[in-house]
Amino acid sequence: MSEPPVLVEVGARRTARVTLNRPQVNNAYDGAMLAALGDGVRRLGADPAVRAIIIRGAGKHFQAGADLGWLRAMAEAPPAEAFAASMATTGAMAALNECPKPTIALVHGACLGGGCGLVACCDVVIAATDAIFGLTEVRVGVAPSPISTHLVDALGLRHARRYAITGERFDAAEALRIGLVHEVVRAPDLEPRGEMIVDEILKSAPGAIARTKASLLAANGLVLDGARLHHLAHDSWLQRGGAEGREGLAAFAEKRKPAWAP
Repeated sequence: MSEPPVLVEVGARRTARVTLNRPQVNNAYDGAMLAALGDGVRRLGADPAVRAIIIRGAGKHFQAGADLGWLRAMAEAPPAEAFAASMATTGAMAALNECPKPTIALVHGACLGGGCGLVACCDVVIAATDAIFGLTEVRVGVAPSPISTHLVDALGLRHARRYAITGERFDAAEALRIGLVHEVVRAPDLEPRGEMIVDEILKSAPGAIARTKASLLAANGLVLDGARLHHLAHDSWLQRGGAEGREGLAAFAEKRKPAWAP
């Protein structure tokens, strides 16, 4: 029996731990992981016994974006299935962003593509000094449309434009400078620092936290309705299934440069 793609457990101090659990592919997400993440976050958000949610990645890396094998299959899939895959991404990210419980991401190793979108949806992000980030979708001919709203919220339009367009990687110090993470600590200090943030959260009223989070998002147009989610998913689906998306994903699978690369 295979391991679930996301582990969810509620432990001491009414703190839930959500672990991305596909270490064999650096926790790259596919449809099953997105469904498990979205369902888990929604369930925890509705559970009065939960006061805070900590998100981590199993193995050597936090999260390496989308599983490119899955993306390639979705590029070749019938339109309804391909669009549903994009909606799964936008829906899981929106569920995390709008979760009424405070969320803390502890980032180590690689955090690429959709992984950056995931941390942009969290309330507090702490990175290890060894963490490496990158909005790498354009390198394989696809677009980060499902996470674009969250990236602009976290980074501001100026930084989001640079890194989403160049696809270049950057270190934890740069992630701190541009606002993707809140703090950078040594890798052994990630868990203790996360627990210290939980200490602060537990001093505050849970209802007040939920209302504060909801009002901050709503007042700034960051709650995504159905029409906006569909628009982002449609944009992603069109690029992935187009000539560039198919070529980029094929080039990655074949370990060669895509046609547009010098």
